[in-house]
Amino acid sequence: MQIAISCKHGHLDKEQQDYVSRKAEKLLTYFERVTAIQVTFSFDDHRVRSEILVDAEHKHNFVAFDLGEAVIPTFDSALHKMEQQIRKYKEKIQDHRRDRPLNELVGE
Repeated sequence: MQIAISCKHGHLDKEQQDYVSRKAEKLLTYFERVTAIQVTFSFDDHRVRSEILVDAEHKHNFVAFDLGEAVIPTFDSALHKMEQQIRKYKEKIQDHRRDRPLNELVGE
């Protein structure tokens, strides 16, 4: 799995980059089929936009972003949104396989 961190109109220090990559790797615990993670930070005036793009197998892509004043809290908020999307998608897949066919439900 690849993690790419990029910045527009600014930069991150080494500690922030390490923090972002360490936290982004934890997305694998929610969904094993993640192939690439791209994190982009955009700095405009005194605001930071954090955007996370996650590519998974079978053409499933997830996007989450957040705006804020500081890099780390903004990234954490976007990461939380991403975790919710991935959890919801995974539950949807698992529930879909466990559903009984409609003809069995009608017979009850």
